[in-house]
Amino acid sequence: MAEADPPPRTISLGTGIAGLDAGAWDALAGGGNPFVGHAFLSLLEQSGSVGAGTGWQPAPLLVEDDAGALVAAAPAYLKAHSQGEYVFDHAWADAWTRAGGDYYPKLQIAVPFTPVPGPRLLAHGDADAALLIRAAEAVVRQNGLSSAHTTFVDPAQLPLFESAGWLLRRDIQFHFANAGYAGFDDFLATLNAAKRKQLRKERARAVEGLRIEQVTGAAIGPDHWDAMWLFYQDTGARKWGQPYLTREAFDLMGASMADDIILVLAYDGDGRAVAGAMHFVGADTLYGRYWGCLADIPYLHFELCYYRAIDIAIERGLARVEAGAQGGHKLARGYGPVATWSAHFIADPGFRRAVADYLETERRAEEAEMEWLEGHLPFRRAD
Repeated sequence: MAEADPPPRTISLGTGIAGLDAGAWDALAGGGNPFVGHAFLSLLEQSGSVGAGTGWQPAPLLVEDDAGALVAAAPAYLKAHSQGEYVFDHAWADAWTRAGGDYYPKLQIAVPFTPVPGPRLLAHGDADAALLIRAAEAVVRQNGLSSAHTTFVDPAQLPLFESAGWLLRRDIQFHFANAGYAGFDDFLATLNAAKRKQLRKERARAVEGLRIEQVTGAAIGPDHWDAMWLFYQDTGARKWGQPYLTREAFDLMGASMADDIILVLAYDGDGRAVAGAMHFVGADTLYGRYWGCLADIPYLHFELCYYRAIDIAIERGLARVEAGAQGGHKLARGYGPVATWSAHFIADPGFRRAVADYLETERRAEEAEMEWLEGHLPFRRAD
């Protein structure tokens, strides 16, 4: 029996996500991960956090059927730099520049400023998802770009990139896994005695003289957003030189995503907000995203970002907490090492071979690191 011809498809490069139909986009995104939803991606555009002058030019990859309905999409950007990605390719850019090439612009399939694993090929089936990969390659070739990169890819989508010949890269994050704990003490009981004592001490010290407030949904008011913006600015200025998000982005989060957001704020004895953390709630995961503190308070970062996140995940029956990129200090606090993945299409064959060799060396070092980390988890050893 002859195979049926594939259905007709039209592939295009869009100029933004905000102007696309939200229902059609979210039907593809699936609703489990808030960062690939239309609300989050479009507010980045509407707030000026991405777009002209930012080095992140929205260029979503779109696949439509013969009736003009959206059947696949990928959040993509033409990048003029490598900031805000958390998968570092600066050495590649330097090498290609020294060889006489132009590394930028490049095509980046990603959620800007958000090191959160999730689907990057938004489609109902693998055939249409594979078209997005082909579309990315075509954009690179037709426009003379150096490369295309897909960062923090859902592991379930890796075989599509691998079969297309993209180079795969592995990194490490630290996530908390909720083993059906009844409460924080139940989790503590799984740690060795020294770590249990340490975590109890840190939690007690962190909140001395402070009032902790947890707010979500309509309870988040203008004062809360003002405070969170100050905290975010402080952290952004120290880590990146300037914050990635604009002030308007926070207002738009409050307008369109407040029910998916939990703020945990700390107030001093005078009622002044001195620190805060913002968490996003997904279908089965709590995502720790932004944090800041205006005073030097020991262990408060751990309390608001890690321990309170565990409390929230247990209370809500969420499977895990993802508390952001890097941070080996999370290991001692019950956050275990987890592999994260990216995929890379390098147009020039010689440059591709060089990057592949680099990744092979990096992979061996990363495997050794993962083995070491797994051997230093703080949990009690089985008898």
